[in-house]
Amino acid sequence: MTVATRAAAQALRRLGFTFAADGNHAACLASAADGGWYVESWRLPLDGPAVPTGLRLPGNRFESFRSQLVALPDGSVLVCRHDGERQQLVTLRPGTDPGGRPVTVERPLTTLRMPGLRLLPLPEGAPSGPGAPVAVALGSDTRPATTVWLVRADESAPQQVAEIPGLHGGGVWLDRTGALLALDRVRDGLVRTVVLDLRGGTVTPLLEIGGHSNDRLVLFDPDSRFAMVRSDAPGADRIGWGVLGGGEPLRFPEALHVAGMFLRPVALRPDADGPRVAVQVDHGAGCSLALWRPAAGRLDPLPVPPGRLGAVGSWSAGGLRVPYSAPDHPAALATLDVDALLAHDPATTAAGPVPVPLPLQLAPLGSGLPGPWRDTVPPWRPGTVGRANTSVPPTGWRLDGSAEPGDGGRWRSAQSIELAGPAGPLEAVVYGGDAWLSSPHLVLALHGGPADAWRLEFDPALQRMAAEGLAVLAPNQRGSTGYGLAHAMAIRGTWGGPDLDDVLHLLEAVAGQRAALGLEPPALFGVSYGAFLALLTAAHAPAGQVTRCAVVAPFLSGSRLLAEASSSVRALTTRLGGGEPITDARGPRDVLQLAHRIGAPLLIVHGDRDEVVPVSQSRSLRDELLRIGRTEGTDFRYVEAAGAGHEVLAEEGGAVLHELLAAFLRTGRPG
Repeated sequence: MTVATRAAAQALRRLGFTFAADGNHAACLASAADGGWYVESWRLPLDGPAVPTGLRLPGNRFESFRSQLVALPDGSVLVCRHDGERQQLVTLRPGTDPGGRPVTVERPLTTLRMPGLRLLPLPEGAPSGPGAPVAVALGSDTRPATTVWLVRADESAPQQVAEIPGLHGGGVWLDRTGALLALDRVRDGLVRTVVLDLRGGTVTPLLEIGGHSNDRLVLFDPDSRFAMVRSDAPGADRIGWGVLGGGEPLRFPEALHVAGMFLRPVALRPDADGPRVAVQVDHGAGCSLALWRPAAGRLDPLPVPPGRLGAVGSWSAGGLRVPYSAPDHPAALATLDVDALLAHDPATTAAGPVPVPLPLQLAPLGSGLPGPWRDTVPPWRPGTVGRANTSVPPTGWRLDGSAEPGDGGRWRSAQSIELAGPAGPLEAVVYGGDAWLSSPHLVLALHGGPADAWRLEFDPALQRMAAEGLAVLAPNQRGSTGYGLAHAMAIRGTWGGPDLDDVLHLLEAVAGQRAALGLEPPALFGVSYGAFLALLTAAHAPAGQVTRCAVVAPFLSGSRLLAEASSSVRALTTRLGGGEPITDARGPRDVLQLAHRIGAPLLIVHGDRDEVVPVSQSRSLRDELLRIGRTEGTDFRYVEAAGAGHEVLAEEGGAVLHELLAAFLRTGRPG
């Protein structure tokens, strides 16, 4: 099917980046302000900027943000659309109609009936041409087995090549023809890499480093047989390297073990002096990039701007390409000249010391933020060198496709700070500049998950709040990821326990300082688990500490979620201990039982097709508020988004909800 490509606003969100094996093409899911997702195809020339093309669907159709993509070398995109147990495979590619106008060419391929399906691209040297496979599909259902197919782009049925026992993740090619595929098998509580020979469907072990270790192949170069692995055989989860079949043991150097940080190899490039590996280093809300060269035996940091990288990459003759986002830069594609970045003079980078936890009373109320609170690199904007309040990006760094605001202005920036919590330092992402604490309006924003965190990345909802004149304090309280196992596991079996302690501690300090300045208390905002936590906070906070509360897709308690959610959500909730009761002075963490204690004006938003948190949770809260005498339209407002799922703020119509939330959090008027 060929359809006209509609003119569209620039993408504000991008996710699911995938790169063709030859490095000349990429694809991702993109969404503009209207919230509808579509496929975006990127041309990656050797010289010059990467160029995105939106492949929008006809008839006001949109992709799901759960659609899976594979960028193919011919410039087309293989798409897997999940619909329950049906997985529809299609290809999309840009084209032109007879009049020369851009069109999207959509070609249905086949449908597989399998609850879980994952696509892997074939390596660069695999056979190509008419009738040749373009991807491998790995399917799973209720059985402890994985079915493997070869997928072609000629509308022929997928070819089943194996059915192997166990569930398998990962996927690293060991050869250039597409015959030997390394997969991570889950068996008896361990994850270990095995090799699947697609020619005969046989499986053989590859990594068994320790007697009871989890061993995974991360990157591999078929020519040199250089490998990067992840294993807990050294006693902790570590990155190592070696030459498979070379007779030498794998090495786990200290240079690849950085305390408090998660190292993630994302791309490998052979070199005359040995392989070079780009390593993403995640640390709290931010991340950085480094170069690992086994011959040098060290991890060399690369001076990239602060923000978030996409955990994937492609390194070809055109440079190292990685997805990138920052609070004031919507997600886009960065191209790095690694040698130029290595030659960068550290003295020209305005690096500051690592943030240290300070009591909230020392939070700045005006300009002149103390050094320990500053970002390590100043904000910058591509193409604006020489304008006020900008700085030059490092030589060797280019960002392509990052959208500018439609009004010709500037996106609001954010910074990462640390505040002293009741049990240790808490990092937070803050919008509002140096004087965020003394802003006329301040929002305490709580993330979902709970196994998630606020990051130094573009967030349309927070950005809209900042544009409305709201300062935002977005803390990563206990239970957040990115700060080590103890921090993440602190709320296992205690939902609304240590995390609620952290939030109430911050709220008390912030509200107290604002009261001393004659400013209104903070407002609360939360999505999903963050909405549950915001409602608990509103119920337990002393009178006068919360000025208003807006929640999106809240659940009422872990046990109520277990009673109404799907089997997959119930399994996740049980695994995280969400249904276990807390017995302390605060009593049950049940919003329905605490509704009478929520005195601040309340806005509740929920999609009526939420597949994660059933909309019945919010409907029950609305009914309880009415039962205890609250007036809808005065004390609270309830908005049910028709046709929307759990990611209601990221779906079609999300921009309207962003406006509604920002206006409510600023004014407190539910009507």
